[in-house]
Order: sequence, then structure tokens, then C-alpha cells
Amino acid sequence: MQEKEITVRIQIYETAQELSQVDTDLINAAREALTKSYSPYSGFKVGSAALLQNGAVVSGANQENAAYPMCVCAEVVMLSSCSAQYPGIAINKIAITTNSGKLPASSPKAPCGQCRQTILEYEKRFNSNIEIIMCGENGQVYKVGSAKDLLPLYFSGADLG
Repeated sequence: MQEKEITVRIQIYETAQELSQVDTDLINAAREALTKSYSPYSGFKVGSAALLQNGAVVSGANQENAAYPMCVCAEVVMLSSCSAQYPGIAINKIAITTNSGKLPASSPKAPCGQCRQTILEYEKRFNSNIEIIMCGENGQVYKVGSAKDLLPLYFSGADLG
């Protein structure tokens, strides 16, 4: 038997004020996207925003459905919008934020597994890592350099043979 240890580097900032202006602006765009969330069932709003290589910023918000499996995550809405509006343009970084009517979202929430895989696919498509910034309504902000940091044992097209 062998063991393999996998480590992940996460940058933790005590507040968003410690970030660069570019990162702060991207978080603000994600927070603005929260207003477009359609989440009447869970009340859990997610907003995301991407900074593309050409400087454009594209946002997305989660869209719920009474049949939960048919809901669409904010990250997938945003990534699809990037592809539709700016085909062929790589994404440099994304910001993800949350807001809940039930409990204050004072800590960062990471993307779900499906979103991690989808972000990874965009990294593979453009052969470029995507920095991911995660924050709640206030408090700490987490930053990772790639979707691979959130999904270290990822599945890729190479696994299909």
C-alpha cells in the first residue's frame, strides 16, 4: 500500500479590504449579481462574476426550480454567459459570494462539486488556471489559484481514453 498526501494552498484574508482593487471590484460585481438570484425555495442566493482576459466582467446568479435537481448554480450561469458573450476568451479569475435570508453568510462558501468540475473544464479548454475568490456577506475571504485546488482528484477528458 502507498499513501499520497494532497495539500491545498488557500490564501485567507480577514476582510475584503485586504484585497487588490481588481479583486474587490470583482467581489462587488458578484454581490451585485445576488440581486438577480431566483431562490424562492431555499432563500440561499449565490452570485458570481468572472474577469476575462480581455478585461470584460460577466456575472451570474443561481436560478432555482421547485424540482431541485433542475436548479442552475450561479457559477454555471456565469460560465455559460462567458462562453455565449465572449467565445474563445479565457477567464482570469472568478468571485463567488452568498447571502441567505435564514442565516448570515459570514464565511466563504466554496462551489459545489459540479461547479468545481465545470470551472476545471474551462481551465482545460484555455490551458489556463482560474483564480477563485470566495466570500460571504462579510468576514474572511478565501482565494485559491485554480479549480484543481478545490478538486485535486479531478476527472478530465484524458480519463475517457
